Amino acid sequence: QVQLVESGGGLVQPGGSLRLSCAASGFTFSSYWMRWYRQAPGKEREMVAHITSAGDTTSYADSVKGRFTISRDNAKNTVYLQMNSLKPEDTAMYYCNAFLILKNYWGQGTQVTVSS
Repeated sequence: QVQLVESGGGLVQPGGSLRLSCAASGFTFSSYWMRWYRQAPGKEREMVAHITSAGDTTSYADSVKGRFTISRDNAKNTVYLQMNSLKPEDTAMYYCNAFLILKNYWGQGTQVTVSS
């Protein structure tokens, strides 16, 4: 049974940091590209960060470049999103995604709220 379980979300002040984690099980994690998406109320889901299966290549949305870092630990079947210098516009539900050709798995999401 495939599972992606996100954690680490919460309420943080502008300028603060959070580290999201996504624990995977039920599939060969090390073969999958991993992505973080987010969706704010009334907006479309957008991809925030991407990392290849070996972790050697990453890419980011322009809105988070230089502030967010995606990483993975294939030994722990976990992908991370380090978020620094958070802004109110980063407020959203953050989702973990595993992608491999025609296979596409999603977690249930973790809420991030940036507010003073």
